[in-house]
Amino acid sequence: MSTQPIGIFDSGIGGTSIFKEIKALLPNEHTIYLADSFNAPYGNKTKREIIDLSIKNTELLIKKKCKLIVVACNTATTNAITTLRESYDIPFIGIEPAIKPAALSTQTKAIGILATKGTLSSELFHKTTDLYSDGIKVIEQVGEGIVALIEEGKTNSEEMKSLLKTYLKPMIEADIDYLVLGCTHYPYLIPLLLDMLPKHVKIIDSGQAVARQTKAVLEQRQLLNTTSTQGDNQFFSNGTIDVLNDILDGKYKVQYLKF
Repeated sequence: MSTQPIGIFDSGIGGTSIFKEIKALLPNEHTIYLADSFNAPYGNKTKREIIDLSIKNTELLIKKKCKLIVVACNTATTNAITTLRESYDIPFIGIEPAIKPAALSTQTKAIGILATKGTLSSELFHKTTDLYSDGIKVIEQVGEGIVALIEEGKTNSEEMKSLLKTYLKPMIEADIDYLVLGCTHYPYLIPLLLDMLPKHVKIIDSGQAVARQTKAVLEQRQLLNTTSTQGDNQFFSNGTIDVLNDILDGKYKVQYLKF
């Protein structure tokens, strides 16, 4: 099984930020990426809808003989990963907002979290926040409209800049020194965020931690691909493939697939 691919799915193109970290750490692994752009964003859907979409994506990746699945979507992780782990005999790697490192490192005792409604309203998110936020002011902000703009290729648009200024304003006023990105689409906003935030504010996302956890689980399960050749990376989208192709800089073949 060690030469079988790692499966990765997201509500669209955002999980490519996770793919890039996995590819950097594990260049010999084969991967299959599913961009469920037709159903994006997941953040405003019900828990049941998110679970059903996650099951659909999982079953397609299992049919494609994946040995491990990365749920490269915060909303899908916080709402569906428990169900997935209970339902399938395959390891899953999930993604949660990196609240712990921000809460343990803050000097101003104020941190910001930019995430989707589906993540911020989930039980798992609230449990994690309650565990680490004692004595710390946590400013939560739903990033309404952000995923849709990124999926449309409008990451650097004036509309995006206007949204971000509105969302960051209460965080800056609260003197945050850490901003946690709670959606895998959001790392693509980092250049804009750095321009808008005070210089002392640090931005945290989960990409490298997820890649390290993926490697650790593969090692534990003796599933690590030890061949010396570069891995093959396949990308499938059930939406417009142009934006996914652009965000991958045209380095990989992107195929349309109805799923």
